Parts: sequence; C-alpha cells; structure tokens
Amino acid sequence: MAKPAGRAYVDDVPEEDEARLRAVCERLPDAYEERAWVGVRWRVRNHTFAHLLAIDDDGESRKLVLTFRSEGEELEVLKRAGHPFFLLGWGRDAMGMVIDDDTDWDEVAELLTESYCTKAPKKLIALLDRPPDEPG
Repeated sequence: MAKPAGRAYVDDVPEEDEARLRAVCERLPDAYEERAWVGVRWRVRNHTFAHLLAIDDDGESRKLVLTFRSEGEELEVLKRAGHPFFLLGWGRDAMGMVIDDDTDWDEVAELLTESYCTKAPKKLIALLDRPPDEPG
C-alpha cells in the first residue's frame, strides 16, 4: 500500500475481529497465520491471501481494514461497489474492505475463501467443499 501523507498503519487489531478471521482461515488447507509488519496476515505457501490491520488517516477515525485478493468478474464488481470496499492501488488483484459494525461476516468468509483460491495450488483448492460454479 502506498502511504499517503498523514497516514499511519498500526498494529491495533481487535482480538474479536482477528479471531473471526482466524476461524475462517484455519479451515483452509495449509493456510497459516503470522504476524505481519503490522497486524496479522494469513498465507498459503508463501503467498498472503488476507491481512488485517488498522489505518490512521489525518482527520479521520481509525479504520480496521482487511486486505484480500480477488479476480475476474468479482474483482470488477468490488472495484465499483464503494464502501466498505476500495481498491488498494497495488497489485492487480488487491482489494481492501473496512471492517466495522455493519460487516457481513458470511460475505467476509466467502471473500477470504476466494482470495485463498487465487493463491493456493490447485491440489489444495480441490480439497475445499465449494458449491459448483453457476452455469452462465
């Protein structure tokens, strides 16, 4: 993430939100958690598919942000969706989501699973219990 003037990335991540993400990510084959340069991230092999951190911008209240990967049609929809989603500005497939009182945790679970699938090897993806793709 490019750091705009007046922005600070901080390690102030609420344990409750971290635990909710952990519960989703620990069900993904070979996914593991580690402390990141700030916040916590989840990886498969050597690829980060989720990162939870806090951001302080001058003049705004602290935001809790989840970064994740997306691709294809879903990525295009998320780019245009507006709050709580935003394009990170680095990486062709990197998105951000503000985590707040209105967060839909079922949607977060789906997004994290899809993010995992953008980084995991096919043999690990095959182990997931996912609904079949809709015809279209």
